[in-house]
Amino acid sequence: MPGHRGGFRDRTVVTVLAVTLMIGGGSTGTAAAQSSGSAGGQGSVGTGSWTDGTGSDGTASNGTTSVTGSLGTGSYARSPFGSWMPSVVGSMFSEPDLDPPGLETLRAEMMPSPLGEPFFDEYPPGLDAMENGEVIETRDVTPVARQLLSQPVREVRQFKVRTTDAADEPSFATATLVVPAAPWPGPGPRPVVVNNVPINGLGRACTPSYTLAHGITPSTNPYERLRPVTTQAEQRGYAVLITDHEGPRMAYGEPIVAGRAILDVIRGMRNLYPAEFGDSKLALTGYSGGSIATHGAVKQIDSYAPELADDIVGAAIGGLPADFEMLGRTMNGNLATGYFLAALFGVMREHPETLPLINPLGQRLLISTLKDECISDLAMLGILLIPVEALANVTNALNSPVAHDIYAKLKMADLKSGTPLYIFHGGQEFWVPALGARNLFDEQCGYGVATVYQQVPGEHIIAPFTGTPGAFDWIDARLAGEPPPSDC
Repeated sequence: MPGHRGGFRDRTVVTVLAVTLMIGGGSTGTAAAQSSGSAGGQGSVGTGSWTDGTGSDGTASNGTTSVTGSLGTGSYARSPFGSWMPSVVGSMFSEPDLDPPGLETLRAEMMPSPLGEPFFDEYPPGLDAMENGEVIETRDVTPVARQLLSQPVREVRQFKVRTTDAADEPSFATATLVVPAAPWPGPGPRPVVVNNVPINGLGRACTPSYTLAHGITPSTNPYERLRPVTTQAEQRGYAVLITDHEGPRMAYGEPIVAGRAILDVIRGMRNLYPAEFGDSKLALTGYSGGSIATHGAVKQIDSYAPELADDIVGAAIGGLPADFEMLGRTMNGNLATGYFLAALFGVMREHPETLPLINPLGQRLLISTLKDECISDLAMLGILLIPVEALANVTNALNSPVAHDIYAKLKMADLKSGTPLYIFHGGQEFWVPALGARNLFDEQCGYGVATVYQQVPGEHIIAPFTGTPGAFDWIDARLAGEPPPSDC
């Protein structure tokens, strides 16, 4: 990973006071912090999440604080104080140097920086002629990876396959397969848990495969240091396929690319190990950014990889940011804005039709060192409370026709899951509304998919640890061949 990371932190800290003063001069804004609707479901922790749509009027009183609301989206971004923001950001990031044609150059320069490692960086020649899931290269990373895993392993192998991007153009995806040392006792072939971790980053060093090949680095996701899903899968004797689902462009938040990457690395695993895993049952799981990827995968099984439908027995989805339109009211311009902006930038990497909406300030951020940052530094960006409106050259950008087209593409509401679903969500969520997950539950029940919804204790950080045990009980039952239950 390039050595700029400490510099980004330093510049962030230095400018926080200036931005705080700027915010303090404005009014608190008028944007509603949540969507109107019914409560987020009955569960062990009350009747719904804090911002799950329990307010029926959608007024600004519902969550407009610096923690749970959209502080500033209606105030300093479009007030006299908003004029201060370019100079503040200018103290952190240099001006873009874009040669004509500007937008094409902008898109090229906003992509993640190369790592100097062909496995992660290079689009190999001949991708057009390859089939989706065809293996491009492999490498054994067992000596490094075994030091990071909780159980003895026979092999940890990384591989790179051909896949397809959001514009239906050839691309590649990478993944890591962990095979336990102990023989599988049966019955049948060893099952595989496809672990779509919450990468939640913009740089190629943010991926789990980079960590498993190089060891713990400043880029390593804190969630992955704990490895709750991989550890539980290993303890059960399952193989674990850990996906780098954001793709080579690191399109954080984009489910089409992520879903195709997941399905194609499953194909690649079967191409590499036809005797061992060619008939294995598979269960998908993902939390937060990983749930976006899992959501994208299950909704593309039938159209993109129908041959996998009989063997993918279920998917557990937790903490799902299911509705980007809703997130624009709960994560924009508050302490969560670092992740919201990062997901926006990730989506823009795959959807260039959004680039004309970005003003010079936004362009400067897109091509800054921010483009390579990982989850921890992106969290620090939230301290600045920068709303999307400050980076747009149109009024009310999140309500523009381009934005609504993106919302529809990412929500994929017209697609039926190709496998049973287990959806869990924290009862104390305030940034990622449970209403989005509940709407997905209702949507898939309407399509006839066997779906379970479970509310668990905690907000977005605690919920994966309180929700994963129940999710794994459900996964165990699916991999054992038990019929899927349904709360529909």
